[in-house]
Amino acid sequence: MEGRIDANYSDCDGEEGVSRITTSEIGSEGVRQVDDVCKGGVGSDAGGDLIADSGCHELEDLIVSEVEVIHVWSGPRSLSTSLMYSFAQRDDTEVLDEPLYAHFLRVTGAQRPYREQLLAQMESDGNKVVRDVIFGPGKKRFRYCKHIAKQRTPCLTDEILKRGKHVILIRNPIDSLPSFDDKIPASFYEVDLGHLVEIYSELNRLSHPPPVIDAADLQSNPEGILRSLCASLQIPFQTSMLKWKAGPRPEDGLWAPWWYQSVHLSNGFEHAPLYPKKAFPLKLYNLLEECLPFYNMLRHQALQPAQCGIGFPFSVNPSLPVPANKHILVWVGDGLVPREYAKVSVFDSIVQGGDGVWEGLRVYRNKIFKLEEHLDRLFDSAKSMDFKNVPARKEVKRAIFSTLIANGMDDGAHVRLTLSRGKKVTSGMSPAFNLYGCTLIVLAEWKPPVYNNDAGIRLVTASTRRNSPNCLDSKIHHNNLINNILAKIEGNIAGADDAIMLDCDGFVSETNATNLFLVKGGQIVTPHADYCLPGITRKTVIELAAMEGLILLERRISITEFHTADEVWTTGTMGELTPVVDIDGRMIGDGQIGPITKQMQYAYSALVESKGVLLPMI
Repeated sequence: MEGRIDANYSDCDGEEGVSRITTSEIGSEGVRQVDDVCKGGVGSDAGGDLIADSGCHELEDLIVSEVEVIHVWSGPRSLSTSLMYSFAQRDDTEVLDEPLYAHFLRVTGAQRPYREQLLAQMESDGNKVVRDVIFGPGKKRFRYCKHIAKQRTPCLTDEILKRGKHVILIRNPIDSLPSFDDKIPASFYEVDLGHLVEIYSELNRLSHPPPVIDAADLQSNPEGILRSLCASLQIPFQTSMLKWKAGPRPEDGLWAPWWYQSVHLSNGFEHAPLYPKKAFPLKLYNLLEECLPFYNMLRHQALQPAQCGIGFPFSVNPSLPVPANKHILVWVGDGLVPREYAKVSVFDSIVQGGDGVWEGLRVYRNKIFKLEEHLDRLFDSAKSMDFKNVPARKEVKRAIFSTLIANGMDDGAHVRLTLSRGKKVTSGMSPAFNLYGCTLIVLAEWKPPVYNNDAGIRLVTASTRRNSPNCLDSKIHHNNLINNILAKIEGNIAGADDAIMLDCDGFVSETNATNLFLVKGGQIVTPHADYCLPGITRKTVIELAAMEGLILLERRISITEFHTADEVWTTGTMGELTPVVDIDGRMIGDGQIGPITKQMQYAYSALVESKGVLLPMI
């Protein structure tokens, strides 16, 4: 592959052999050249030296016998020099700028403009550098070592990963590739993301998972990220880390004139420019696609900034209602992916126009309740919307079963089943652009009923009217839920659990999410399904009422009749059968769950426990 060379490792620990390794970029952000600590050299107060015959003066009174080493691994063009400058400002930290660079040049044979000067001035025996320089005695408590990931060659001792604390610094390749390619031709191995993933995985295997920081986060919120990083490293944050003097620094490597021009103009972490400096080179597009999965894998582990006293309206890492859902597998398209990778194209119709149909399913004791009825409605909705290339029923079932089995969900789970019209060849409303076929999504979560079915819920009447079949027939179970969402917003603002939606004539239709039933004088009444979705749970409850010997009527109902009802409940797959104890501030009945509501709840619970489509036995 591009960017690899055959290197003879006869100089590595006395053993000959050919290994496949990576060449370094000419401007790899730099090796720290150290003349010696007595001269002040190129490194801030580093213990030991990188020149074999430096003749350093004795500094026993200043030596700290055990220095805590902080290894920061990165690829090129990733703000690694800025981060090194930041740590160099601490009063308890000395820094080394790529101490393994000379070792890397020696064992790879890589050519650089400064190669001979570097090899003449720096120790090139990597294991000696690790032993005597990186882990040698020093004058301060901490030693910050900036490493380019590819410089960890195969013949280097594993001690470098086993000792000290480690950090992974990444940058989005869409930002770093053009800059890097301006210096030398970019390749996957030169960008170093593969090596970073390898180091990250190895540290996890050693039970030393490193914090990951993203250069973009460091630019947008330097104090927040540095505070989080220091907390992760268990070292105190120092405000001095936010600023440094512009110009060349004593910690620079000798190659700084080739690579550090931009950072020498800065005196702190600068915000990224609002816009790209130029068009992204088309020649790098395939390389970008190759790099992004590795970047995204590490990006998902990135530290979030500490808040630093600044109020944030939204949490960057909110807690989940059910923590177990953090690590679920989701079916998207033609297979399962982890939660954080469960995404569809921006060209998908579900993004372009909310153009999809959906169903909700519940799993009880290894069975999916009313699966066939839900699939019937899904395919009816897709047909009414004239979807093309709809997956076969058996394929949809396979995706549902596979998702549940892979997640170990055989009880207490809810499935959100979505079928979009699919990806378009270009943005636009017309289904004529949908030439790829439908996109199937199976999202299964651990999810108890979403309402309080023991104490009941409160409803308010929304001003938003339910769609008329003249405009959009609610019998199409479509993803474009703006009508429902507007009503739900009203309910949220009123502090209610949900909102009742009236039809265009002012009669009750349903809530923003469920069907409605009331009890008056021992009779059950529910609105006609003219304006509402004829829910599958609704139909089940109607059938159960007959089985229980209860009278049930379907007719138009005013909101006043709901205010004065003896009992009210809602029905839906997400919430099952939920009592309503208050509507628009009016107590329903005596404010308790009524006897017929309880009777229907018991009947429904018994039915879902005994009926359903069994999950396949593996």
